[in-house]
Amino acid sequence: MDELLERVRAGYERIGPREAAAAATDGALLVDIRYAALRERDGLIPGALVVERNELEWRLDPQGSHRAAEAVSHDLRVVVICNEGYASSLAVASLRQLGLHRSTDLIGGFQAWRAAGLPVTRP
Repeated sequence: MDELLERVRAGYERIGPREAAAAATDGALLVDIRYAALRERDGLIPGALVVERNELEWRLDPQGSHRAAEAVSHDLRVVVICNEGYASSLAVASLRQLGLHRSTDLIGGFQAWRAAGLPVTRP
């Protein structure tokens, strides 16, 4: 799995928590793919779109019939957030295959966001 992650991550630049917050301020879409139990336990990032991992491609494909309202174009800047920054890397690879070429993920995931002291709300 480590080799796969290295290959996937070599294709794009990952960002840290403060960069992700700045990207959101500049119009990037933060997408939280953590499962419900983690969101309930740890909280939510204000403004992040919650999409379960198994629905991610359906919801973010700008040409899909089940897309989220936020999935407006293939040029959309997407920052995928999982719990610790592993599943999000694989999710980015999938989004990039869909043509979302500006997709990236948060190094360290939600836990890094929280550790950086960035805003978290209770569900």
